[in-house]
Amino acid sequence: MTRATDHLSVDRVGHVAVLTFARPPANHVSVDLLRDIADRLEGLDLDAGCRAVVLQAEGKVFCAGADLDNPNGVSGMDSIAALYEQAIRLFATETPIVAAIQGAAVGAGLGLALMADFRVVSPEARFTANFVKLGFHPGFGLTHILPRLIGAQRASLMMLTGRRIKPDEALAWGLVDEIAPAAELRRAALRLAEEIAESGPLAVVATRQSLRAGIVDAFRAATRHEHVQQSLLHGTEDFAEGIKAVGERRPGRFVGR
Repeated sequence: MTRATDHLSVDRVGHVAVLTFARPPANHVSVDLLRDIADRLEGLDLDAGCRAVVLQAEGKVFCAGADLDNPNGVSGMDSIAALYEQAIRLFATETPIVAAIQGAAVGAGLGLALMADFRVVSPEARFTANFVKLGFHPGFGLTHILPRLIGAQRASLMMLTGRRIKPDEALAWGLVDEIAPAAELRRAALRLAEEIAESGPLAVVATRQSLRAGIVDAFRAATRHEHVQQSLLHGTEDFAEGIKAVGERRPGRFVGR
């Protein structure tokens, strides 16, 4: 059975739900997209027949982040706060999630990827917390989630340099769990989700809750702090230059004001 919206479809394969989102060309995050994903995940939490979820995207890019210059996406600090409210809902859901990542996961797109319990990626995948390249503060709870996953030192390296991390390095760091050829990526992600779904569903949910104890409160606190810092930086010359520089594919000429 398939249910669809303008940017999200939901299919079932046995006890696994497959959520596929599409906001071409780069799958930028929007409040509406996250709200729709959260609505679906919360509904699946109430479905006794669903024991695991695969989250995947259409196109060459998994998610290129939040479009900070798009009035129909995430424009202005109020909209970013609304985005984080939906992100909190994602982290509060109960069903295990496997993300299939076929390309770049950038900024908020990295945050969306880290919302999942596991990440299966193709060799073309790239992971970037590029906020400082924009003259901006990291967001989407990454200041909590990323160090929790890969350790403070590696998270600092990613966030203070904006460096792109390739799959082999990401696997060694624990940022991803499996690398599969592009043609086999979705099947590999589904296979991992099916392995989870074979276990006792009550035990899986209870174990996941123990492993993720406190994560929602910590994520909420992180996004509040991040939003304060982002608000301070949003009106700076450096942020305006960072947006322009990224759009022109060149290093920023930052002046510290």
